[in-house]
Amino acid sequence: MVGPQVVGRYLLHGKIASGGMAAVHLGRLTGAVGFSRTVAIKRMHPHLTEDPEFVSMFLDEARLAARVRHPNVVATLDIVAEGGELFLVMDYIQGETLGRLLRASMKQGRGVPVPIVAAIASGILHGLHAAHEARDEHGQPLGIVHRDVSPQNVIVGVDGVPRVLDFGVAKAVGRLQTTQAGQLKGKLAYMAPEQIVGQEATRRTDVYAASVVLWEALAGRRLFRDDNEGAVLRRVLEGQIDAPSDHNPDVPQALDAIALRGLARSPDDRFATARDMANAIEGAAALAIPSLVGAWVEEMAATAVAAQAARLVEIESAPNAREAVAAPVADAASDQTVTRAIVLDEPTVISQPSSLSVAASMRAPSSPRARHLSLAGIAAAAVAAVIAIAVFRSHHGAPAPAAAPSDSPSPSASAPAADEAPVVVPSASSSAASAIPPATSSPRPSPGVGRTTVPQPPSRRTAPAPAPAPSSKSGLLFRDPG
Repeated sequence: MVGPQVVGRYLLHGKIASGGMAAVHLGRLTGAVGFSRTVAIKRMHPHLTEDPEFVSMFLDEARLAARVRHPNVVATLDIVAEGGELFLVMDYIQGETLGRLLRASMKQGRGVPVPIVAAIASGILHGLHAAHEARDEHGQPLGIVHRDVSPQNVIVGVDGVPRVLDFGVAKAVGRLQTTQAGQLKGKLAYMAPEQIVGQEATRRTDVYAASVVLWEALAGRRLFRDDNEGAVLRRVLEGQIDAPSDHNPDVPQALDAIALRGLARSPDDRFATARDMANAIEGAAALAIPSLVGAWVEEMAATAVAAQAARLVEIESAPNAREAVAAPVADAASDQTVTRAIVLDEPTVISQPSSLSVAASMRAPSSPRARHLSLAGIAAAAVAAVIAIAVFRSHHGAPAPAAAPSDSPSPSASAPAADEAPVVVPSASSSAASAIPPATSSPRPSPGVGRTTVPQPPSRRTAPAPAPAPSSKSGLLFRDPG
């Protein structure tokens, strides 16, 4: 069995639907700490990716649908361009399209309960109103008109919530793709008369299409169905429409009036907004609660819903196909081996101690306690060294007064041993001596104060510095403490 295909951050599973422009697959978003989410991924047919018009339509759908945020509109989550293909990631809704639900109801010879029809129609209209009112990132109206409202583009979930989907042929400000003259967008049986004759589509155009859906759900039959497209166009333009109650006596007259007003030939005679029509429906009939609508969906599409549930269990319980990929990377700066575990698109860097040398381990202690002990040892050694140097200089390099022969003005010093050479340290005026600070315990006298000798311990032979020429202003001589 071929495993799922990796598409960006997602795993692409089997196909669940297909249309003229794209196919819809089940997808899975997996993340860190066990996070996962099932999504629906709309995959543009590969042969259409070379057509700029279809690519523009696909990108327009993603851009526009992402701006519409409403419970009655299928949420658009992401778009992925990979390997020369385009993928539109949407929220996954477990349920069935209204078109299939209505066909199943007609096949069984049972009409849809009026409260359920009213609830579904109201939800569709509220979703359309949210699309009509959508704005761009600058707060400017987008002027979205769906132009393809039909039972096939409405999905009713087992949660009882109807949702509008597929904004592929929507009209809006700033679309990348524009309709050519004489080109129709949408399904003929749900097009408004002005849309067919090439006039500008407005929000009332969507109100008309939603009214066709309402009429069909109430009457239990297709409104504009004929042998050929020409006959369908003629019937739409004529505008001769029966009341739904003529085909279903359970439909109240108030809903008859609402459906017929939405189907008026002139846009001015329809409801001004989709919300106005939704409010009218809610005032004319009792709406079924979502749990009853969901139960009806499960009854009409029992086989499909059961198959969806089984497929979800199969996908969600399967091991994650996107396992961590580890590759050792040498890190010379820290003497460690770095392993990158790649999950999704986010690399996680895990540092592991390498088996190098003991010296390297000492340079990079593996625990806070070891680092503290190491630092304490270094500090103690440094303090001991400073003390030792200070003591040594206080004993060997500090000037001390000594008796000089009264008949000799020159400084006296011990005779150097045969195996020792004298070391001369320049006076304070020398640049080299300025880099060697004197010991704090032995302050240096000012030049010319007097002649001094440095007493030496009896157990140590010292090398005296050579005596300078006799002078009363000679500099001081110091012995190297080392």
